[in-house]
Amino acid sequence: MTAPIRRLIAALGVFASLVAVGTFGYFVLGQGRWGLDDCAYMSVIVMSTVGFYELRQMSEVPGARAFTVGLIVSGVGVLAYMQSNLTALLVEGAIGQAFRRRRMERDIARLKDHVVVAGAGGTGRHVIEELVATGVPFVVIDRALPVLEHVQAEICGGKMLFVHGDATVDHFLLDAGVVRARGVVAALTQDKDNLYVTLSARSLNPTARIVTKVVEDEAAPKILKAGASAIVNPTMIGARRMASELIRPEVNEFLDQMLRDKDKNLRLEEVPIAASSSFAGVALRDAPIRRNTGALVVAIRRPDRTFVYNPDPELLLEAGTTLIVLGESQGIAKLRTMVAS
Repeated sequence: MTAPIRRLIAALGVFASLVAVGTFGYFVLGQGRWGLDDCAYMSVIVMSTVGFYELRQMSEVPGARAFTVGLIVSGVGVLAYMQSNLTALLVEGAIGQAFRRRRMERDIARLKDHVVVAGAGGTGRHVIEELVATGVPFVVIDRALPVLEHVQAEICGGKMLFVHGDATVDHFLLDAGVVRARGVVAALTQDKDNLYVTLSARSLNPTARIVTKVVEDEAAPKILKAGASAIVNPTMIGARRMASELIRPEVNEFLDQMLRDKDKNLRLEEVPIAASSSFAGVALRDAPIRRNTGALVVAIRRPDRTFVYNPDPELLLEAGTTLIVLGESQGIAKLRTMVAS
């Protein structure tokens, strides 16, 4: 419950209490000559300063008019407080929400080469955490607005771009800028929903890399045929991780610490070398990677898709080669800029 709603409920509670006090006060002062309905009606019109009429023979009841004056003064303050909170609720609620939604639509329309995440549930949440940690721009689609707002506040500090809707519908994928996206993550609960997202995203953006969550093994071939670039089975990965924890616990601890260290923010990243790059045709030892960025080249993927692990410093970096580097996010971003120059 938001703060304006809490304040408005509190103001309504005070108003109702004051009406009850006025009703009881008039009934006691009148010693039964006025009914409770008349007393309640009198209390409301007095507090609202409408003042249609006085109760019968009020002038003959000692203290009735003084009590009315006190009720008027109290009622004016309570009503003013109610109106201010109601106005704040409207401005921060309907009007503010419309303004924030419009601003978010403009921000999404300016995005390019971002990632569209379909689903902000258990799997999508971890995807979002990694995208935030690595500084990759993204837009989230989910049909549950409370889930989106919770993830936005807890993970993204209130700055997450999202679309409230069903990701299996093309309209909401277009709203998220899927035609301009470099990648799509389908992380919905059901395989059939992820299949629809994959099929729609591939038809809307033929060049995007689409990574799809798979729950049942039987669904994997269908999703690949629908256009997924890669599939991920969380159950299989979880089982392998459990076995790895048993066999090689120190390696897993190293990887966990590397990913969780917020101060260094270390990541394994890939940096492709284009034909126009100044790194093309240069030996690895002559490329100022370690010196200027602090990143460590742990492997190289050649243009023929073969890997070279722990590459020799004399290895020639060809156009089409992809560097697999370990380093901090800032250093890797600097390396991308150097390679692209």
